[in-house]
Parts: sequence; structure tokens; C-alpha cells
Amino acid sequence: MNLYFIKSQDFNDFVKSLVGSKKVIGPKAKKHKFVFDRIELPEDLRLDYDTTILPPKKEFFPTTQKLVEFKGNHYNGCINPEEKILFGVHFYDVKAIDMTDHLFREKNEDWNYLANREATTIVASNVQTVSNRAFYGSVGTEVKPKGHDAYLTKLKDGYLYEAITNKGEALVKFGKFDKGTDSHRKEAEEINNAVLKKCPESLKYGTKEIADKVRKSFDKKEVWENAAHDCFSCGSCNVVCPTCYCFDVQDDWNLDQTSGLRSRYWDACLTEDFSKISLGAGATENFREHSADRFRHRIMRKATYLNEKLGGPACVGCGRCSSACTADIADPTKVINKIMELR
Repeated sequence: MNLYFIKSQDFNDFVKSLVGSKKVIGPKAKKHKFVFDRIELPEDLRLDYDTTILPPKKEFFPTTQKLVEFKGNHYNGCINPEEKILFGVHFYDVKAIDMTDHLFREKNEDWNYLANREATTIVASNVQTVSNRAFYGSVGTEVKPKGHDAYLTKLKDGYLYEAITNKGEALVKFGKFDKGTDSHRKEAEEINNAVLKKCPESLKYGTKEIADKVRKSFDKKEVWENAAHDCFSCGSCNVVCPTCYCFDVQDDWNLDQTSGLRSRYWDACLTEDFSKISLGAGATENFREHSADRFRHRIMRKATYLNEKLGGPACVGCGRCSSACTADIADPTKVINKIMELR
């Protein structure tokens, strides 16, 4: 890893050079919120954002993704990766990308995702503004982000740029960088450590304690019915989650009835139709018919089911689910802390 420093007055020129040479996706303001979108001008880039509406995984795993075009017995895959820079990703979203990288790579590799992922350079950046529902300072702290190519930290007089991979190193030529010093590194370390203590919400217990207790609560029917009492089953908490990766595949046929398109769409386990299956002759069965069952499944997936596979919980504490929930019941800290206090 090589350390570089760029002065504040030279930073916009660095971004301008990047934008002029490659496609750059970064956080932009959208009214009073933020989204990851194409950066056209340095002024578009808002590294002071708290969190974005949708996570950056959408750049590799779009909400709607074409898979196959077909006509009769002939078909063509739609994998078409575009080289780009994903700039300004917070560390918790990098951790989420690490998880989806693992899940889409294991067993049968999903190149509809991986092709986009490998064509992207990720420049992470420090959290300058903490979301009012964030709890990343207390969840999965034993898991460190590793999927980024460079890390940018805003210092008092400029930015420290840590080039971690060759892809991250290749971007240094676009800016007026000096060598970073131990003083810069120490200042950046203090800034990044301090933000973890600013989260307004927190889990009160460790990863293993939570995983064990949550799993043991599976059969506590009253707990889950109470937790899901006001749930609309809208799936908003799933849609905004950076670690959810479920999808539905659909074929759209053209009028000629011989050609069409196969696509996949983000899906959500909190919706009633997610677990509804056909039994033939118009009959169906729903193996998670009640909202309490679906609510329990979401918490189990985040807190315990995937821990062994991922090395920690499938939750990074971004707080998007809490913010997106109309009924304000999706907050994992409230649900899990309550379970942990049960006898």
C-alpha cells in the first residue's frame, strides 16, 4: 500500500481529470438525500453525504438486469461490462460489496454480476457525516473492508489517498499528489476511528452472542408476531439493503412468440409473493405465509444464518432499512437488543 497526499485546492482538478478519462460513479445530491450516479463535474461529487438511498451494489447488480436475448433456438448472453470508477464508497458499503462478491462467486460463479464487478475500480472514502440511523460502529466490527482499490480520507488541509491495488495506484497519475507521511496516516487513522463512536444507534452485544441468542429465539412466536405487528410487507427494508441479493427471473416474450428477453429483478423476502410457490392447476402454497415468519427470516439472515459463511453478520449497520421503513419497525438494533434482553 502506497500513501499519497493531495492538497484541498488540487482535489477538484483530480476529480475533473478522472471524469474526463473514465466513467465515474459517485454520491450526488438528490433533493435532500443522496444517490450514487454519474459524476459529470467535480462539483457534483458530495463526499460529505451521510448515506445513499440505494447501495452502490446496483452498479454491479442492477435493479433490472438483462440476462439473455433469445429467438427460437438461438440465444445471446447480455453480459456487457463497462470500465468505470466507483468513487466515494463508505467502508460499510465496501464490506457489503465484499459479501456479495463472495456470495456471487461461490459454487457457480455469476458472471452477470462478476463481469461488472471486475471492470470497476473502487475508491472508498471516509464518513464525513453520520446518518441518523447508523450503527456501523457496533456491528460486525471483527470484519474489515477489503474489496476497495484505494481509500480516501479528508484531512484538515487535503486528502490522504491510500493506493491498495494496482487499479488504485493507476489513478494517482490523474492528480497532483505528493508522498503521504506518517503524520498524514496518523491523522487519517484518528479520523476514521473517531467516526465509529458517533453512530446514534448501537448493538449492545457481540456478534457471537447475538447469533446464538437470535437463533434460539426462532420458536418464540410471540416475539416475532409483536415485532412484525405493523409490517406492511412492502419489502422496502430489503430493497435498500446493501447485503440482500435475492432476485426473480422473468421471460418477456415478443408478439411473434418466438423471441424475447430474460431479465432478473431485485426481489424481497418481506413481500408475501416471495415465498409463494405454484402447486399446479392454479393452486399455490406459501411457506412463509404470515408477516411474522417473513420478519423473522430477515433478522435470522442478517444476524445468524450467514455468519459462518461470511465471517460475521450479513449486516453492515448502514441504517438504510430503518430509514426506509414506513412503519419504523425494521431497525435491527431495536429488534436484536430486545431479543437479547429476553430470559
